[in-house]
Amino acid sequence: METLGVTATPYMTLLALSVVLLVFHVLLQGTLSTRELGSEWNAGPRDAGLAPKGRFAGRAERASKNFQETYPAFVGLLLGVAFAGDDASGWGLIGGWIWLVSRVVYIPLYMGGVPYIRSLVWTVSLIGLLAMTIALFR
Repeated sequence: METLGVTATPYMTLLALSVVLLVFHVLLQGTLSTRELGSEWNAGPRDAGLAPKGRFAGRAERASKNFQETYPAFVGLLLGVAFAGDDASGWGLIGGWIWLVSRVVYIPLYMGGVPYIRSLVWTVSLIGLLAMTIALFR
């Protein structure tokens, strides 16, 4: 159990940074939606189902949902690799960084409406998850 504390440090750093990225997504989406619909909408219960129609607020919402689709897999794989140990290959940590950096790069590409390259970056993030998965079997 002592080894886990020593080896888990870079994984926990990566996990903490991924939470920062999650919060960034939430703040970006919330800020753009509030800018469009107003603070009363943001503070209210949103019972009317009113959704932002603007280009950037919509893109921020879709980028956030896209992030949330793979985020649980990332967290699970990262914790699995940290607990199982990744000393032999390091691919779990490398895959985690690939996923995180790809997800950071994805945001401006999505917000800017950049086709193809955005999809390529998304695919690279999945390669990061695949590397983490492979590390679990080593």
